[in-house]
Amino acid sequence: MKLRSILTAVLALLLATGCNGQNKQEVKSSNENNMSKSIVIFFSHAGDNYSVGIIDTGNTKIVADYISEITGADQFEIVTHKYDGMAYTPLIELAKKEAAAGELPPYEGDAPDLSGYDTVFIGGPVWWGTYPQIMFTLFKDINLDGKTVIPFTTHEGSGLASCASDVRKAFPKAKVTGEFSIYGHEVRGGKAKVEKWLKSL
Repeated sequence: MKLRSILTAVLALLLATGCNGQNKQEVKSSNENNMSKSIVIFFSHAGDNYSVGIIDTGNTKIVADYISEITGADQFEIVTHKYDGMAYTPLIELAKKEAAAGELPPYEGDAPDLSGYDTVFIGGPVWWGTYPQIMFTLFKDINLDGKTVIPFTTHEGSGLASCASDVRKAFPKAKVTGEFSIYGHEVRGGKAKVEKWLKSL
């Protein structure tokens, strides 16, 4: 009887330890899922940029990378080759025409599935007072109802311009908050500024 009691106690202890280990794994998995509930959607233009010259990585992508590094957010980059190789002046003239005409240039690939995300960062440069028109093309293809949406911009004097208000118009059933802007020529040394903003959210 004494041996049976000892075996029963040992078995109970092993079962308890196994359950505790399982609970810890579930918490870890849950934490990992929480980190993936944010996504950064952005458009960034490399090549000839105002103030910084010809760059291999667009200003907005650098900010998007900071956000992902600091928060663990996933990313979706809006990609087009329409503007590749264009000098700055022809580019801004084309952007002006697109904005005036309300053109919606196509992007490559499919729109992202955002059903698993609670928070969506939306970022881009300011072209003629708002985001580049290609971003509005994507806006028509995604649903952000009930999500927290955080706009950000890179610019050389425009600040947020009408980007945040245009996001509110595009997604009236989203909670648009925490908007942020940073000079394009500051982003390469601006990680601390981005981190300060993220901590304030």
